[in-house]
Amino acid sequence: MSSAIRNYALVTGAYWGFTLTDGALRMLVLLHFHALGYSAFEIALLFILYEFAGIVTNLVGGWLAQARGLRFTLFAGLILQIGSLSALSLTNPDWLPAISVAYVMGLQAASGVAKDLTKMSSKSAIKVLVPADAEGALFRWVALLTGSKNALKGIGFFMGGALLSWLGFSGALLAMAAGLALTLIAVAVSLGNAMSGPASKAKPKFHEVFSRDRKINILSAARLFLFGSRDIWFVVGLPVFLASELGWGHVEVGTYMAAWVIGYGFIQAIAPKMLRAGSREPDGRTAQFWLVALIAVTTAIAAAITQDISPQLAVLGGLSVFGIVFAVNSSLHSYLILAYADGDKVAMNVGFYYMSNAIGRLSGTILSGITYLYGGLVGCLVTSIAFLTISWIISAALPSRETATPQS
Repeated sequence: MSSAIRNYALVTGAYWGFTLTDGALRMLVLLHFHALGYSAFEIALLFILYEFAGIVTNLVGGWLAQARGLRFTLFAGLILQIGSLSALSLTNPDWLPAISVAYVMGLQAASGVAKDLTKMSSKSAIKVLVPADAEGALFRWVALLTGSKNALKGIGFFMGGALLSWLGFSGALLAMAAGLALTLIAVAVSLGNAMSGPASKAKPKFHEVFSRDRKINILSAARLFLFGSRDIWFVVGLPVFLASELGWGHVEVGTYMAAWVIGYGFIQAIAPKMLRAGSREPDGRTAQFWLVALIAVTTAIAAAITQDISPQLAVLGGLSVFGIVFAVNSSLHSYLILAYADGDKVAMNVGFYYMSNAIGRLSGTILSGITYLYGGLVGCLVTSIAFLTISWIISAALPSRETATPQS
């Protein structure tokens, strides 16, 4: 088990290094192009392909990892991110806006591919490295990886702003590319041939990426609406509300969003302790219970705003509670997909699941702008409640411990 823990630590370290650059890159692009005078719509376009890339990458990446091994897809993600950061450093402020947007959109798409290859490889590696009968350890390790990732992404927001101030746009990107290159070299040398072979001796067919396991399909559908519900009001509605309704500046908005993501990641990491996973592992009924809690919190925030009960207290206080409950929901889902996944097809199962996650995020991102335009933050919250209700209905079909035991 010591070698498994060592390999897990190496994979996690690589994922942490990538996550820092991922969070920093988003902040760098947003702040840099805002300073150049690009409109909010033009800046939003820069991230659309990033989100869309996740849908395709998670689907194809799982199949690729199954055929070539998790080591291949992990390193491919890191190399692609290094290339994307280096190429982005060549962006010229004298270019026509249309050319700049197209160039950055393409490289953001490449970065999105890199992110999902790395994430899928890291999370699938846990299932490979943890013994089949250690479900409690599986939940704790999944929660640690997921929580630390989000906390580091928040730190990456700060890092992006700091590097932009110290080194400028191109200098910051090259510094991150160099740091990630060193991480890649260190992990490649230390990991050796671990996880280098295909996950199964049987060569996977591409059509097999579409899961035939009912549990995984149900969980993936529930995940789609869960993450869509968050991004419907978090991506556009919340930042615009803080700036336009509460009068916050860009620094205040960015700092608060980063702090929220860090806190959210911390809760994800300790979710097993909150749920007392050692005595009874989560199941479909657990997922339903926490979805009900999330619906209640979101409804309370919407009601408070509608009744004009201190919007600042309602939104900021409500968002803190929302973050705690949503983090538990997210950790539960991340555990269940690995508990349900077939040991021989774990990468494809995880890839299919995170494809649904990406569809939810893309849908939420698009709906966030539309619902805020026509209904304000309350409109975003009402739409979010509808998504959560659909996720709860779908989750009713997940097995409970009394009716079925998830595959390990």
